Amino acid sequence: MRPIRVLLADDQQLLRTGFKLVLGTEADLDIVGEATDGVEAVEMARRLLPDVVLMDVRMPRRDGVAATREIVNLKLPVRVLILTTFDLDDYVVGALRAGASGFLAKDVPAEELVTAIRTVAAGEAVVGPRILRRLLDRFATLLPDPTAVLPNQLSSLTERETEVLIQVAKGLSNAEIAQALTVSETTVKTHVGHMLTKLGLRDRVQAVVLAYETGLVKPGAPS
Repeated sequence: MRPIRVLLADDQQLLRTGFKLVLGTEADLDIVGEATDGVEAVEMARRLLPDVVLMDVRMPRRDGVAATREIVNLKLPVRVLILTTFDLDDYVVGALRAGASGFLAKDVPAEELVTAIRTVAAGEAVVGPRILRRLLDRFATLLPDPTAVLPNQLSSLTERETEVLIQVAKGLSNAEIAQALTVSETTVKTHVGHMLTKLGLRDRVQAVVLAYETGLVKPGAPS
């Protein structure tokens, strides 16, 4: 299999150098370019068609959220994994709505970053556990009445697909969902695929956002 092509987008040269040192040791990862701002990130994504853009949030000329939105709107075969400092929660929802496939804090261990790149390149989504917790805390003040009927946009789901969405929103992997619902992992993958298609969602991260926005799952709800 060919290496995963990665584009680095960060205005700080020191961080780009650090990423190159970490990723350069992985045989299945190939850094194909470096962008120093959001405008360059979009242009290089269009020209180089990397598998994954490792995108900083705060950059000159165009921030990472706007750059992500433009890449997604161009319908490029490119996925975006956003890295940011831990305290920038304000960007999380915007980035995920823009179509980012992952969101990690910049201080994640090297092995977690490498795993996240591979996961995103494979078509899955990643949100760092700490960021997810802070994200859900923010949703707590935005949620509608949790006793309300199932929102219209979720009405197309079967009962089992709704159960799977709830488990996805709680951060469970396919294997963990299979165990919780006493079904095979292949069955879970099928339900996840159907659920995403019916809801018109790009990936699991957008499913998490929708589940919390609609009040299907409430922060702090027991697993």
